[in-house]
Amino acid sequence: MDINELQHIYAAHAHTKALAAQLQDKDVKTVFLAGLHASAAPLFFSAHLKEAKQTTVFILNDLEEAGYFYHDLTQICGEEQVLFFPSSYRRAIKYGQKDAANEILRTEVLSRLQKDEPLAIVTYPDAIAEKVMSHGELTARTLKVSVGEHTEVDTIMDILADLGFERVDYVYEPGQYALRGSIVDVFSFSSEYPYRIDFFGDEVDSIRTFEVETQLSRERKQSIAIVPELNVSGSGDFVPFLEFIPKDCVLAMKDFLWIRDRIDVIHEEAVSPLALAADEEHKKELMNIVRHLTDGTDFTMQAIGFRRIEFGHKPTGTPQATLTFDTEAQPIFHKNFGLVASCFTDFLEKGYTLYICTDSEKQAKRLKDIFEERGDRITFTYVNKTLHEGFTDHALRSCFFTDHQIFDRFHKYSLRSDRARSGKVALTLKELSQFEPGDYVVHIDHGIGKFAGLVRLPNGDSTQEVIKLIYQNEDVVFVSIHSLHKISKYKGKEGEPPRINKLGTGAWERMKEKTKTKIKDIARDLIKLYSQRKQEKGFAYTPDSFLQHELEASFLYEDTPDQLKATNDVKADMESTRPMDRLVCGDVGFGKTEVAVRAAFKAVTDNKQVAVLVPTTVLAYQHFQTFRDRLKEFPCKVEYLSRARTAKDTTRILKELANGEVNILIGTNKLIGKSVKFKDLGLLIIDEEQKFGVSVKEKLRQLKVNVDTLTMTATPIPRTLQFSLMGARDLSVIQTPPPNRYPIQTEVHTFNEEIITEAINFEMSRNGQVFFVNNRIQNLQELKALILRHIPDCRVCIGHGQMKPEELEKIIYDFVNYDYDVLLATTIIESGIDIPNANTIIINAAQNFGLSDLHQMRGRVGRSNRKAFCYLLAPPLSALTPEARRRLQAIENFSGLGSGIHIAMQDLDIRGAGNMLGAEQSGFIADLGYETYQKILAEAVKELKEDEFADVYAEELQAAGEEKISGEDFVSECQVESDLELLFPNEYIPSSSERMLLYRELDGLELDKDVLEFKLRLEDRFGKVPHEGQELLRIVPLRRLAKRLGAEKIFLKAGRMTLFFVSNPDSPYYQSAAFGKVIGYMGANPRYCNLREQNGKRSMVVKNVENVETAVGILQEIVSMEG
Repeated sequence: MDINELQHIYAAHAHTKALAAQLQDKDVKTVFLAGLHASAAPLFFSAHLKEAKQTTVFILNDLEEAGYFYHDLTQICGEEQVLFFPSSYRRAIKYGQKDAANEILRTEVLSRLQKDEPLAIVTYPDAIAEKVMSHGELTARTLKVSVGEHTEVDTIMDILADLGFERVDYVYEPGQYALRGSIVDVFSFSSEYPYRIDFFGDEVDSIRTFEVETQLSRERKQSIAIVPELNVSGSGDFVPFLEFIPKDCVLAMKDFLWIRDRIDVIHEEAVSPLALAADEEHKKELMNIVRHLTDGTDFTMQAIGFRRIEFGHKPTGTPQATLTFDTEAQPIFHKNFGLVASCFTDFLEKGYTLYICTDSEKQAKRLKDIFEERGDRITFTYVNKTLHEGFTDHALRSCFFTDHQIFDRFHKYSLRSDRARSGKVALTLKELSQFEPGDYVVHIDHGIGKFAGLVRLPNGDSTQEVIKLIYQNEDVVFVSIHSLHKISKYKGKEGEPPRINKLGTGAWERMKEKTKTKIKDIARDLIKLYSQRKQEKGFAYTPDSFLQHELEASFLYEDTPDQLKATNDVKADMESTRPMDRLVCGDVGFGKTEVAVRAAFKAVTDNKQVAVLVPTTVLAYQHFQTFRDRLKEFPCKVEYLSRARTAKDTTRILKELANGEVNILIGTNKLIGKSVKFKDLGLLIIDEEQKFGVSVKEKLRQLKVNVDTLTMTATPIPRTLQFSLMGARDLSVIQTPPPNRYPIQTEVHTFNEEIITEAINFEMSRNGQVFFVNNRIQNLQELKALILRHIPDCRVCIGHGQMKPEELEKIIYDFVNYDYDVLLATTIIESGIDIPNANTIIINAAQNFGLSDLHQMRGRVGRSNRKAFCYLLAPPLSALTPEARRRLQAIENFSGLGSGIHIAMQDLDIRGAGNMLGAEQSGFIADLGYETYQKILAEAVKELKEDEFADVYAEELQAAGEEKISGEDFVSECQVESDLELLFPNEYIPSSSERMLLYRELDGLELDKDVLEFKLRLEDRFGKVPHEGQELLRIVPLRRLAKRLGAEKIFLKAGRMTLFFVSNPDSPYYQSAAFGKVIGYMGANPRYCNLREQNGKRSMVVKNVENVETAVGILQEIVSMEG
């Protein structure tokens, strides 16, 4: 059922009417609602708000409580009338870091309040402590625009500039505007999406909102209000929030006195440093903050004037009316389904109705399955959205329970400001893929050169836009925008510039050939192994048992789609008779281990033994803990072998293993030693295979042939490699981060002893641990002394790459075991290690790390269901290079896991490729650049499939072969040259880097529907496509058709079109249907077509072709002829 029906159930509650009556009574100022527990309050209020005629302001105790309350209200009432009013600072006000995304939400609330409509506003003390701009001031600084009104574009531009908006090429952040032709884009502070205003002459033709990331339109608007940043100057008239809201508002809060004290504390925190601030600059800044704060006394004076509803544990003073509810919070089950069943049965016997709220129907189904398998007769109603905390309402004889509490999961709320932050990331990612003059690029035919920008060259009576590349000795190559797919940005190892190639020496070609032969050798081995395994018979497992369902249902987090797919793939492989060899890759913390646990348990239920092989002692111990904890409820014995076990333990384990008493054995490479004998090994799980030596890999290979094998790796394997290796290895990639992990609170600071002390103290106070990353070994000792000076009882250990491996391993092992509080280390925080107890990471000199390194390091914390912190220490932002500054801001804004940083993972991709294909490959990658390497890899695998291993892949090739038209088999790509004006004019698309991106995208398109979508996107962003742009778009179908006819090149020059056919005159192409059509067309139109042959090259010339449109028409005619 829909969650709105719960609202109807509460609308019928006696107290709903009673509260409405109390609020209409002029004499009743305070109402106390007693006994509202868990999410009963938001559910009850949602029913109350439906009837309410006035605005209600809910003041909760802190951001987290307010966030969940807002979440519950929006789940039921939708987002239209429920608004969130946050603090405009990213963290405690005293630090003075503003957050644009929060300011949008604040401004939106103020601008909606001016419209006099009943709203529900959810807020908390930190947000009300800040004053807001007064009504008059706000109205004066709002620019209203509506469709159909007459106004000059220039007027609007002037007003925006006066209001403090900044003019840019493309709008990504609040407070920016851009003009392109007749389109004005502007990002107002009162809307989470920017606006696009389209003018026709001096009339506003249309207004629509657009997505920051794609810059594409979303929905149309009739009229909008544009509001600038409201607290820029600090001048102007500021009033407390309670003075701004209408007088007939109702304030709803949990604890009046707590809120008052909290506002006082915030005020104090900001005032006390004022007295201490030595320098004038700092003083001014603090004065400004203090001037905008209100204090507890003011708050009390204002709040008394409003009608108040309290719903905490006890009322403040004596309320004039009290309504008592009979609710209690959902019991805590800790995934004990026996307890769940008995509790549910009790309620059902008393005649209560059970509602289970969950966001995914799958969860409700899982719960049903578990009850059925246990043989419980429990009926419940599934509700399609979840609340934060379940409860029972005895008056309504109903239980509203949530699935995340039954399954013990963390539940996350999302605020709309998260969306507004996406602009920053979009911009950073875009800049990573942009070509800037001076960048190294690789041209597949000429090698590595430098990009020197887009230039316009006159060509006859038209101009053409080309790309200029500079090679050794200042040689220049101009690349037409139709062959952009041949150049790619050079990505090799970070930090070292590549050698620039010399034109015309043949060295580049030789290098490509050498790489190809090497790749073929590697791929050949993989394919041989694959075909050998295809013929082997392995053990076929039985389908899932009920134990398996129960194990999967008890997983703490919700499965991500990728994880589910990986699990299902693995199970399908196990159930088939062919031995499994699957590689699961995914970032650390994305749930690979869970896939392994499920596979291992599946093997155990069929009485097979499982071996888990890991590279380090620490990992062995960690996996042992994970497996043991996940399987403790089940009849399954888990053990581990490593250097850390005593001889006595080892002998015992080996004996039990041989007798078949140990089901799952985890260990380092000891596992494949001679002394280890399995009774019946059914599954081998290898973690981080690339870290083992050659001898271990050889032994594994012999094992692999008929034992099911599951390999896991945390190094991301590049997408393109996945496709090329499809034929050689079964891959499952887990790319989506798990939902409902706490985002990691990330903050950028200058190096400051106070902040370090505060961070470590806080973490120690909740018994957590801290990583402290410092890239220089020399001053690790100094830092240790600094920490001990401030926190004498802190246990600090030091780890770095120059220590002996055993020492280092011991330190990390002890850290995992909680013998230390702080691990001071260089960047060696080993990739596979998961230390759930470490929830704070401090990174010193963060400006020196790349985006992906920062992301990787930050991913080490926040693995448990506690809030994690990441402090990036860097010099003041103003002293950094723009790139470093943007990197730090980007990482600070994306606190979510896996949030779009994938694009910045390219240097990791390079590592991944090296690992997949052996270490010597990374040398080639550095020489050729990453994308070129990929192209060569794909070619090599394709050639192997078609020649040497044609029989293994016969079915695949046959399936693909039937769809092709004959001409394409002979031509890999078709080059276009022309003297026509084909480009996007400067005034249509300003900024050459943007044009370059669009040219590249266009050059990669093949299908008409893609071109159409591309054109619609252009029109949406820049207005009508000019004639020369339209012609450029037609190159795509032209190239495709020419390729189908077997043309290697096509020239459009001097009013003629020339098609150059396959250069080898003996090619079977000349017997094909495609060439037959060309001859047929020529025979039908001899007046303006003729065939030429020069130096053994055949071509056809067609006269009177003045533009691309005509050319496309002619080729379509030829293709559609009866062959």
